[in-house]
Amino acid sequence: MYFFSNKVNAGFEDTVLATRDALRRHGFEILAEIDMRRAFKKHLALDFRPYLILCAYDPTLARRAVQIDDEIGSVLFCNIVVQQQEGGHVDISAADPTCFMYVTNHVELDWIIRDLRCHLQKAVEEVKVRPATRRYLPEREEAHRQVAHA
Repeated sequence: MYFFSNKVNAGFEDTVLATRDALRRHGFEILAEIDMRRAFKKHLALDFRPYLILCAYDPTLARRAVQIDDEIGSVLFCNIVVQQQEGGHVDISAADPTCFMYVTNHVELDWIIRDLRCHLQKAVEEVKVRPATRRYLPEREEAHRQVAHA
């Protein structure tokens, strides 16, 4: 299989936030976001479902890889796709970085790419959206104060 995926039964925006959080927890930084829905609307006058590409990288692994091979930059970036599907669920997917290992012939680069794969796969698999909770409930807080003073 050349990609990892996860299906989430949640809203698109909540899933995007959860995906960003999962990537950050695994050491990724997001460098760019490409809103395909907006692009298709602008360039093709086409209505399309919510579809966002997050271009992410792991700064530590990228630095190590570029020190070994300064031409490796094109395979260090991970594009994570978050897209709304029919039926209400949202898919998160990312290409498996080990598919690009054929471009290198260096043992340490292979290990860096395998490490990148491990972090990316865990991030994609961990995306879960929890129901939103109200943080401030003034009515309840006031009721608790009245009971405490009684």
